[in-house]
Amino acid sequence: MPNPADSETLAQLPLEKLVACHECDLLMRKPTLQNDEKAHCPRCGYELYAHRHNVVNRSLALVITALLLYVPANFLPIMQLHLLGQTSDDTVWSGVVGLYNSQMRGVSVVVFLCSMAIPLLKLLCQLLVLLSIRLDVGRSHGLLFYRVYHHLRDWGMLEVYFMGVLVAIVKLVDLAELTIGLGLFCFISLLLVQVWLEVVMSPHQIWSALSGEDEHAGD
Repeated sequence: MPNPADSETLAQLPLEKLVACHECDLLMRKPTLQNDEKAHCPRCGYELYAHRHNVVNRSLALVITALLLYVPANFLPIMQLHLLGQTSDDTVWSGVVGLYNSQMRGVSVVVFLCSMAIPLLKLLCQLLVLLSIRLDVGRSHGLLFYRVYHHLRDWGMLEVYFMGVLVAIVKLVDLAELTIGLGLFCFISLLLVQVWLEVVMSPHQIWSALSGEDEHAGD
């Protein structure tokens, strides 16, 4: 059972000094961490947050890498299809256009948003957030962009599109001659970089830096 005295003490602390466990809702004092340390809930053991070294610069490098991969991943051929003497290059963009021209306009809009527009918007929001911290300008705007990014996180579905590409390759390999294009390797690289970015870009440190609580988030 929680100690009533501890509860009264916590109630007197400002919100920025408190943290709640996402799993069991235990309210506790926010622990101070050193580089590469992690905070765990004392009741259920859930990882509350981690303090990563040089988080802003590392995240910036990954965001810029992802933006550089974005264009070739979406516009270079994912695969070449050779059938009955004809060759066609298939890209992410050509898939969207093909669906639109096939009178599947609703599906084409969903594919465009989830595989191209929203992933790009997420990367741009992350870039603006990190630049606002790195350059120490416009952190209030950085907070807005970070909130937008969090609302978009569940809508970018590159991994779902990638699974669709793999299924298409498996089904077509016995029907026609397929050649894997450079675009597929760029797409896989983009997906892996974004996953890595999610790991490196510690939400706790980013929120603290944007609110002015952590002036050394880039260290």
